[in-house]
Amino acid sequence: MEEQIKDKDNETSLLKMELMGISRRSFLKFCAATAVMLGLESSYGPIFAEAATEAIKKKPVIWLQGQGCTGCSTSLLSSLNPGPAEILLDMISMRFNTTIMGSTGHVSAGVLEETFKEGNYLVVIEGSIPTADPRYCIVEGKGFEELVLEAAKNAEAVVAVGTCAAYGGLPKAAGITGAVGVSEIVKDKPVVNIPGCPMNPSWLMGTLLYYLSFQELPALDNIGRPLAYYGNNNIHETCPRVNYFQKGQFLTDWNDPATANWCLLLVGCKGPITNADCNRNWWNDGVNSCIRSGAPCAGCVQPQFYEGVAPLYAPLFVPEGGVVPTQPETTAGGGGLDVKSVILGVALAASPVVANKVVNSLKERKGEVKHG
Repeated sequence: MEEQIKDKDNETSLLKMELMGISRRSFLKFCAATAVMLGLESSYGPIFAEAATEAIKKKPVIWLQGQGCTGCSTSLLSSLNPGPAEILLDMISMRFNTTIMGSTGHVSAGVLEETFKEGNYLVVIEGSIPTADPRYCIVEGKGFEELVLEAAKNAEAVVAVGTCAAYGGLPKAAGITGAVGVSEIVKDKPVVNIPGCPMNPSWLMGTLLYYLSFQELPALDNIGRPLAYYGNNNIHETCPRVNYFQKGQFLTDWNDPATANWCLLLVGCKGPITNADCNRNWWNDGVNSCIRSGAPCAGCVQPQFYEGVAPLYAPLFVPEGGVVPTQPETTAGGGGLDVKSVILGVALAASPVVANKVVNSLKERKGEVKHG
């Protein structure tokens, strides 16, 4: 009887998704793809689908926002086919989220307190936590640090979405509010970091589906990120422009169409020190990524973002005893680099062997985290 009720509930949930324009086929395909991205066989797709139609709808979620721009909420709510926003917001018990909830004041505060008492919920934190003075961020009449600790007390796990929540991000760079990431405050609960400015919705969806399917967090690197999405997915090594890097061809003039597709390292690309699957797992429903749209990688998923990678459009470093490559004479804008690029330039050569040595040197100088 219990199995019949369970099957009926799952069928009802799938029917609801079909009414929302999400077909069973596309939903199951999404779950299978998520399983593969997490390092599992596609046969785990049905398990994830069951988690989405059974476990997720029963799991209370509290989404708290501190010092941030709401970019991660916007990124999630803008996703499509099948929309993580549609699945999550319709099927989980989203008890508290100031961006989307209709209630305010004592009504929303009451829901929050009641959920705290019930326990066995998930907490999603967006935005950094100020520690210098609680008045820098007050949520529901409490300092944000106090509220985060209260929320984590009876939670099963805490998910820090976005680089601000994971490591401090932009607020930390200012150095005024004493902004820190969740793991520096919450010490007695499992914390998973989903950094990005903003995070890719599939990173959060996949992590939640994995947790609700197996009742444990996926494998994490030593800075708390899911290995499947970050791990050894180096932006430089998977870059569609890497062949230009190996040839020593680097963009320096944004207005030169002849060099538009060349390597972006000299205009600030932080790809060599950044680990994420952005070049494989595209944004905006698989439409594009930063580098494919012509923008250098900002290193936004790394703990040193923002202060440690600024200025965004300046090269990473000038190596000792290095040489700056000369642009080929075929460049429409003329050969050679301007003085500023020479001063800030990166020592590179056309040889892939030398190029790899430069990348390794870059990683060592920037103190890149070693992944397990």
